[in-house]
Amino acid sequence: MSDKSTEQIAATYTIIKDVAYGTDAEQAMDIYLSKDAKSYGKHNYTVVFLHGGAYYVSDKSAEERYIEPYLKKGLNVINMNYRLKKGIPTATSDLTNALNFLKANNKTYNLNLDAIIVTGFSAGAHMATIVGVSQNNPEFPHPLHEGITIAGIINFAGPVDGLDVIEKIFVDHDNELWSKAGKALFASEGYELKERIAIYEPITYLDSSDPPIFLWHGGNDNQIPPETFKNFVPKLNRTKDMVVFLPNAYHSPSAEELKNAYVDLFRFLDQL
Repeated sequence: MSDKSTEQIAATYTIIKDVAYGTDAEQAMDIYLSKDAKSYGKHNYTVVFLHGGAYYVSDKSAEERYIEPYLKKGLNVINMNYRLKKGIPTATSDLTNALNFLKANNKTYNLNLDAIIVTGFSAGAHMATIVGVSQNNPEFPHPLHEGITIAGIINFAGPVDGLDVIEKIFVDHDNELWSKAGKALFASEGYELKERIAIYEPITYLDSSDPPIFLWHGGNDNQIPPETFKNFVPKLNRTKDMVVFLPNAYHSPSAEELKNAYVDLFRFLDQL
């Protein structure tokens, strides 16, 4: 896939802003429809991106640097918001709600829903991963409709395990905003029970039938610490999955780190 210029992007996309996929004002998404997408054949991916913000703050417009490389390639892209300050279960259900909405309304958008790439940064990456790895597990509480196939998962610094560790980091944070975010992760008073937390940990559902996973994380991440990846990464398939670990990187990749990550990421997608 060759990159498109800014002018080519403008000329080859139909962009539909703030499409409602639910009744809440935060249940909205931007849909980027590429006139060239079908030319990619089996690599005609529909990329669905979720922003970060501890399930508490931020917006789909805040992290558009993550979708720009896909637009330059000419892929169809969904950049979505989800309900904030209502906890991980509610936020996670909105990815399922959005995908089910796209399926129900695909005569309008004509997206390839047999090759969906779910991706995100931080909280958004967690939601993309949990929905991606649980689609073949009927015990997960937010099922996808038939006719939706997640072909790949791309995770930038999103939790995959150890949500109890992460909850404590945020609840005990010196910053009042992050502390409030930590207390809002789950509906219970105090720290959530481990068995409840496990329902929303990707490691719970990880198996050999899951879509390929691209995982990026940094050794200096003080929000989603490296220790929370140590049990998950060894379970990945070295043939189909790809892990990019930068010992000196922080939670959010720098511009250079992100640029380099997308080189690996598109090689990952080309191999799907």
